[in-house]
Amino acid sequence: MLRSERSIAGFTLIELMVAVAVLAILATLALPSFQGPMVRQQIVDSSALINVAKNAVSTQWSATHKLPLDNAEAGLPEADKLVGNYVSSVRVEAGAVHVVFGNQANGAIRGRTLSFRPAVVDAAPMVPIAWVCGGAPVPGNMIAKGTDRTDVAVKYLPLNCRAG
Repeated sequence: MLRSERSIAGFTLIELMVAVAVLAILATLALPSFQGPMVRQQIVDSSALINVAKNAVSTQWSATHKLPLDNAEAGLPEADKLVGNYVSSVRVEAGAVHVVFGNQANGAIRGRTLSFRPAVVDAAPMVPIAWVCGGAPVPGNMIAKGTDRTDVAVKYLPLNCRAG
């Protein structure tokens, strides 16, 4: 049997390189769709630390019907001492809680801030605080206190932190 009569099975090196190039292009296109959920999960994973500050503000409101002006008044350590895997600081400012992401956070949110503002009913201080995350709407008949300093891109915010 001659060599030319035999059928040769397999791929050439060029065919394999083209296939690898196509896969690389597809992976590059798919990467952004994976980044959003991963970043949102990092924000959600930071909620335990964020809740420490929110609970301190809520306790102050329940006891005195006033919102704490800063971390010390809320009974919390300095902002740069409230840290976690994805959080580099948590600052209380006029009742609002400002979370700065850092440490092991994705580059898309590292150095960015997410604000949680307390929404209260001034005429009825016994009503518990409702927390307004980022640009989310304020509940009816309530007033959000503090400033929203959120500069995390909307596409990375959890759904409850987005405007309408």
